[in-house]
Amino acid sequence: MDRNEVVLMGRLSAAVEEFSLPSGDTATKWRIIVRRRRRDRRGGIVTDSIPCVTYNGEAAAVVRGLKPRDYIEVTGAFRCRVFGPAAAKIWKYEVEVSTAKAVTAAAPLPAPEDDRPAETPAALVPRQVSRLAQAS
Repeated sequence: MDRNEVVLMGRLSAAVEEFSLPSGDTATKWRIIVRRRRRDRRGGIVTDSIPCVTYNGEAAAVVRGLKPRDYIEVTGAFRCRVFGPAAAKIWKYEVEVSTAKAVTAAAPLPAPEDDRPAETPAALVPRQVSRLAQAS
């Protein structure tokens, strides 16, 4: 049986945008930043910015109540939307969110594939330059 289910937990990347549709419905759009399990070649954290949309008033109210960089968990389905004339189609992918909830604290990621310890959100806060020079 086919399934199209998405569960994401990450940070809200920026302020939420709302659009009125010709039908009278409102589309609420935002992006979620999600960390990957693996790191880049220099040991940095790799992230994805995933576009989300909802037409559900309850889910929209939750997202509107958050600030950029707040943690959020959403469930929904992966969608591909096609826009434009036949000769110049534009394909856009997004998650159509059915439920959203604020998350107070993000759990640390499991250890990346290369067994280096994962960083917790507190570890992502930049250190002072003088402390970086001492760490070398």
